[in-house]
Amino acid sequence: MINIQRKSGAILIISLIILLLLTLIGVTAIQTTTLEEKMAGNLRDQNLAFQAAESALRTGETDTATLASSGFYIGSTNPITDINWANAAVRTYSGGALYIIEPPVITYGYGLEAGTSASSAETQSWYRITARGTGGTANAVVTLQSIFKR
Repeated sequence: MINIQRKSGAILIISLIILLLLTLIGVTAIQTTTLEEKMAGNLRDQNLAFQAAESALRTGETDTATLASSGFYIGSTNPITDINWANAAVRTYSGGALYIIEPPVITYGYGLEAGTSASSAETQSWYRITARGTGGTANAVVTLQSIFKR
């Protein structure tokens, strides 16, 4: 004789609920991981852009020793926002970073630095150098500026 018992199917319903919960956990983990990868990529691009701009800035500071009275960028009141990066006076550093050197401000005796005495008759040339670097994408752009005394 065969014993046939009636089953209610509770195990099937519980299994489907557990499967749904595991699916939701998996989808959330994938979304979180994707967002973290994008954030890490953006941070890397920003870091590359900063390093490129910093290298170009240091090269511009070194170039102030060899500049004569020409080769300066002229025509902007605020080089951070008003620079025409296609200007002939814009210099290119390796990796596509760009920099400009503005004509020097010359001071006599007193300088712009702390501790300069009144008896100092030395001539000081102060250059404003602006550099622009890009990262792995064109959207990652860093602009740096320094005032350099030669």
